[in-house]
Amino acid sequence: MDEKETSPMPASDDERLPPGLALAWGLTAKTGRLGRKPSQSVEGIVEAAVGLADAEGFAALSMPNIARRVGLTANAVYRYVSSRDELLVLAAEAAWGPAPDLETGTDQWRAAAARWTRAMIERCDTHPWLPDLPIRGAPATPNLLRWTEVLLEALTGAGLSSAESLGCALLLDGYARRIASARRDVRDSSAAPVQSAAVTRFLQPLLHEHGYPILASMMTHNEYDDAIGDDEVDFGLTRILDGIEVLIARRTKAR
Repeated sequence: MDEKETSPMPASDDERLPPGLALAWGLTAKTGRLGRKPSQSVEGIVEAAVGLADAEGFAALSMPNIARRVGLTANAVYRYVSSRDELLVLAAEAAWGPAPDLETGTDQWRAAAARWTRAMIERCDTHPWLPDLPIRGAPATPNLLRWTEVLLEALTGAGLSSAESLGCALLLDGYARRIASARRDVRDSSAAPVQSAAVTRFLQPLLHEHGYPILASMMTHNEYDDAIGDDEVDFGLTRILDGIEVLIARRTKAR
């Protein structure tokens, strides 16, 4: 994404594209501007944005904050990225990074889909702000398209149509993002955990009194808590994959 590696494209074409798309593909608009040699690069600005978001969260991603982080004035940042929206696209592309390598083939789809979903969750654990990014449409940048492509390859290879595969990809994507977001929120919460002694003492009599016998029993046996561990993640993921497997079996039988 360094400026030396980008190629110019006609400004008239670039203006029709969403913010950040051309830069994500290594293309830049022709500006014809002359001036001092830039002290930064698009790549450096994006790296700073990812580092800032990792350290302080999505809300910290503003042009003035980025400018301070790289030692520029707020106005100078716009020499490299045209808007915050463009910066968010490029930061997301960098943070998601390369897609995982997946096994393909009729018998490999389930392991591939599970690995893909866990890789998404792990990437969100590494960059906890990723689930907060606004989704303004289908993926269109190189890394995100590769993430989509490798999963579609596994699912279409198992016998699903392109449309069915894309629907399954959307389901798995949503599950991964929601799990990652919930785990982050619980991890960062300052509230007393539900399994703490104080909360348990407070809730136990109320649960019995107001008709929550199942939850009361679960709390008594330490089965009701805040944690979203690997077992809970795998349970939900397995149920989704079971449903996809039923669909694949139907398609196979119908042939």
